[in-house]
Amino acid sequence: MADFDEVADRVWVARHEWFDLNVTVVGGDRGLLVVDTHGSAAAAGEVAADVRRLAAGSVIGIVNTHWHHDHTFGNGRLRQEFGAVPVTAHEEAAAELAAGAEGVRRRYAESDDPHRDEVLATEVVLPDDTFSSVRVIDLGDRVVELLHPGRGHTAGDLVVQVPDADVLLAGDLVEESAPPSLGPDSFPMDWPLTLDLVIGLLKPTSVVVPGHGALVDRAFVERQHDELGVVAETIRDLAGRGVPLADALTEATWPWDPSLLEHAVARGYEQLPRSQKRLPLV
Repeated sequence: MADFDEVADRVWVARHEWFDLNVTVVGGDRGLLVVDTHGSAAAAGEVAADVRRLAAGSVIGIVNTHWHHDHTFGNGRLRQEFGAVPVTAHEEAAAELAAGAEGVRRRYAESDDPHRDEVLATEVVLPDDTFSSVRVIDLGDRVVELLHPGRGHTAGDLVVQVPDADVLLAGDLVEESAPPSLGPDSFPMDWPLTLDLVIGLLKPTSVVVPGHGALVDRAFVERQHDELGVVAETIRDLAGRGVPLADALTEATWPWDPSLLEHAVARGYEQLPRSQKRLPLV
């Protein structure tokens, strides 16, 4: 159980121990919007109980900030609890979840993770309300804006803006409890440009809810943008000098532990156009 804290007018955030994940509820006259649904049906059952304790209205919609299972595998359970409400996500996120859910199951099946059985028992429900660029959700006395600012953590990241409350939910484009996760489906060369757009939505006073960890502000997002920019430019420099991929992590100074950047460097080398690479690279 993770109690919801009201971080702005009718915007509640619950920080969960598993994954240090943030689940957010946004309220309006028409009802509640739940943003991200946790990593299993069992975990989503706890989310549903927490939402009911708010006694702030009926759930009328769900949003997934991207496809990863810690943000989406609770979709089905929340629908069981609150009815067949729409699940909104970027179109790429829906496609990635459809393609990647079985891979998640296989990884858990082969692991001794304490949440193994509950993940394997979860029915995956895909988003059924998708968009490519911008979506506005009407909550009655306020609107919530969903925006795909570009590729970064995944191909289908979105941010959720509550303009009247000056709150932005950043998903895993921003992480506070650890460096941003640059996994095998990330886009390290795009991510700084994507955060440029996100920063343009923020005021110095804005409350930013990261995908994981404590609330942050615009200054924090700017620092993370700069660190991601260092990663991207270092990859560009290494590839431009012909440094082999196998040597890249040890041939440069990185803003984070190099062990966290293995996928980032490989992805960056893949993403750079041929004109920005010099032989030998492998």
